[in-house]
Amino acid sequence: MQIITFLGFTILVAVIAYLKTRNTEEESSDGYFLGGRSLTAGVIAGSLLLTNLSTEQIVGLNGAAYQSGLSVMVWETLAAIAMVVTAMFLLPRYLKGGLTTVPGFLAKRFDVTTKTLTSVLFLSGYVVVLLPVILYSGSLAISGMFDVPKLLGVTHTQSIWICVWGIGIIGSIYAVFGGLKAVAVSDSINAIGLLIGGILIPIFGLMMIGDGSLLDGLNILTTENPEKFKSMGGATDPVPFYTIFTGMMLVQLFYWGTNQQIIQRALGAKDLKEGQKGLLLASFIKILGPIIVVLPGLIAFHLFEGNLESADSAYPELVRKVLPGAWVGFFAAVLFGAILSSFNSVLNSSVTLFGIDVYKQHINKDADEKTVVKYGKTFGVILAIAAMFIAPLIANAGSLFDYLQEINGIYSIPIFSIIIVGYLTKRVPAIAAKIGLVSGCCYILLVSFLCNPTL
Repeated sequence: MQIITFLGFTILVAVIAYLKTRNTEEESSDGYFLGGRSLTAGVIAGSLLLTNLSTEQIVGLNGAAYQSGLSVMVWETLAAIAMVVTAMFLLPRYLKGGLTTVPGFLAKRFDVTTKTLTSVLFLSGYVVVLLPVILYSGSLAISGMFDVPKLLGVTHTQSIWICVWGIGIIGSIYAVFGGLKAVAVSDSINAIGLLIGGILIPIFGLMMIGDGSLLDGLNILTTENPEKFKSMGGATDPVPFYTIFTGMMLVQLFYWGTNQQIIQRALGAKDLKEGQKGLLLASFIKILGPIIVVLPGLIAFHLFEGNLESADSAYPELVRKVLPGAWVGFFAAVLFGAILSSFNSVLNSSVTLFGIDVYKQHINKDADEKTVVKYGKTFGVILAIAAMFIAPLIANAGSLFDYLQEINGIYSIPIFSIIIVGYLTKRVPAIAAKIGLVSGCCYILLVSFLCNPTL
């Protein structure tokens, strides 16, 4: 029954996405890379949320909450602020310039070399870090919910490889052959299901703790685990309080305002008003984030008494324990959609960056739009295969969420810095941007390895 429900919902989303996008012109750059610049506020908001709220976020952040408590919720609360800043200040500048990629802004403000360096950094981060983490965390969740090792008679490692390639192949079909609009429409449908399912998990968990009473469960959870409900992180927590107003805010502004995989949805808006409304709607919904990505980790700590072997298994184990059997197939399908969403989004952004900023700019300057799209798709297939080989190898990386943020920081802060400088002043020359980009990445990489040799 669970498998039937899972397949039914997954196929339904695919059919709706196909029907909604079959008339989109995908041989042109705008049609394929930006959905024909026709996305509305609701589609943008749904796609933004689901691109962000995937298993590396749900599994990873709940794992961090299981280990460190409520203080990690700051990732969600600051995200809402960053989206408002992006809607009010950055998006108008992007759309006014008719940009397809964020590095395109750097080409206009500095020079083509700065744009190319930035695109290469984005692509490197996507293939080495982001795509593999999405695939691995998604496989961990699907394998745990369906107990794939027992179902197929394989080892845990083998089940991860099977799930990684299954997710990767299906996600590639969406992203490479469907374009941005297919990704965005499927995201919007899955976002509704994920919000419903995501809120039900802590409700069922609290009711289990409180013997059927939601309020009693919440009272028991807070009373018996007071150390987990400190909202201000200490020096040893993943997010110390003093970092909220410095590095944390910079990371959030980079992610929501300059990261290609995120901002590409807003760049595909049919006009500035729709793009801004989409970002602000997503910001409002993001306030519910801690209920889905933090509270379940605290509930899991209580129910399993902190005895799980891996913090990142907290969420999959909690889902399997508290969710009624009839709901497992639906929730797995929604979570599968969220996994596909993040994978699709990153892959689609990678195809866009390569096609526009690398192939068209440096390999074949005379290529027409159809050729650019063709070679972008080819690059996407190669990138997906590489990510599928790398994904199972990060099983020993520690906390997924911490690993992702630490590695992303190597290139995110330097890129964000030169974009902000380019936005605020016209006096800084291109050579300064290039020096800042390279030296910043090298410095953060060096400090990261010296402070944490396990990275």
